[in-house]
Amino acid sequence: MTNGGLQYQFARLSIAEKLIVVNILIFILDGLSTALLGYSVSHWFHLPKDFLEFVGQPWSLVTYSFFHAGLGHIFWNMLMLYFASRIFLNLFDAQRFINVYFLGVIVGGLVFLLSYNVFPTLLNTNTALIGASAGVTAVLIFVCAYIPNQEVRVIFFNIKLWYVGVFFVLVDLIQIPYGGNIGGRLAHLGGAFLGYMYARQLLNGNDIGAGFTKLRNSIGQLFKPKEKKAPLKTVYRKNTAADRQADYDRQARQRRIDTILDKISKSGYESLSKEEKDFLFKAGKED
Repeated sequence: MTNGGLQYQFARLSIAEKLIVVNILIFILDGLSTALLGYSVSHWFHLPKDFLEFVGQPWSLVTYSFFHAGLGHIFWNMLMLYFASRIFLNLFDAQRFINVYFLGVIVGGLVFLLSYNVFPTLLNTNTALIGASAGVTAVLIFVCAYIPNQEVRVIFFNIKLWYVGVFFVLVDLIQIPYGGNIGGRLAHLGGAFLGYMYARQLLNGNDIGAGFTKLRNSIGQLFKPKEKKAPLKTVYRKNTAADRQADYDRQARQRRIDTILDKISKSGYESLSKEEKDFLFKAGKED
């Protein structure tokens, strides 16, 4: 496939599918770098648990979501993102999806940071946060909270979305006491909280992501090349008799079209005379 073909195929993907492709590409490149070069720069993008380290790499509050610990980690995250996004994007546009996903990533990261600097049992743990789970969970819980009684097919059964949401939240809550991936579980819950609050507020007519949209647009403007505006020139045009006649003819033609369309709306197409039908047909061909 040609380079142009790849760009075309990528452009046709939904925003969620683009995220999936980017995550997979980063996972492959990071793995190749480690295997072939014996070195990876990924630690610069992981979210550290230490506040001072975080201050040195603040971008990690977002970039940690593009890195994964293994094949199973990325597979289940991307699979869940794919199915949750299909429901989401049937309801809302790509901009709102970006808001929910990345706000979930950010809130999940902040919950991780705060937890490892507040809870005594986590203070001396040396860890960092990676994975898209917080953003994925935000999208999933948003959908479950926005249309809770919508049924989805799970293997052989239809089940309401709010059951699905409760199940995933309970799984994280139950596993925290057993010490398995505590940081990840806390980030999931942060993403779930964001998704739930976003959906409930939106149902009340309040888009809590509006400020985030403005921030993203402002940042985007910084990287857009400035367009050079040509100097304005005043052009004088003589209004000739021929021009006036052409304008009159166009207006008269439009008035007749409007009259015929009014007649159709009141009495139907069959009420038109042959001349009116011919006129409308020619007008349509010319337009």
